[in-house]
Amino acid sequence: MGVGGQEPTKDRSNSNCFFNDMPWKAVDSTIPYSYPQNMEVQLTPDQQAFAQQAIKTGRLHHEDEAVREALALWESRERTRSEILAMVDSAETSLAQGAGRMITEQSMIELANEVKQRGRARFSDEQVARS
Repeated sequence: MGVGGQEPTKDRSNSNCFFNDMPWKAVDSTIPYSYPQNMEVQLTPDQQAFAQQAIKTGRLHHEDEAVREALALWESRERTRSEILAMVDSAETSLAQGAGRMITEQSMIELANEVKQRGRARFSDEQVARS
């Protein structure tokens, strides 16, 4: 039993995902400097050198651009991760409800034969249509 006598949920879309608690509607990440408040970020010497190299080559204009780009990539990755976990949860629910098919060596052979039959029938229909 979980907290309060309830069964724990298996919803992993929110697990260990910092971004699920963010007020997304209040932040427009397409607008530069759009985050609601500023924060100080300490880069490692390697990160600073990397950002400085990007500035020297014209890829970036300021170190803060590197931080914004890194955060945007992290945000995108976390959103994608949440979507994937939600799809996995949905698939597990479907399987628990009896949807899907059991995968065995025999079922794979049968599936391959079905695909071959459909392919041969389609090819045959195309040959007849061309004649």
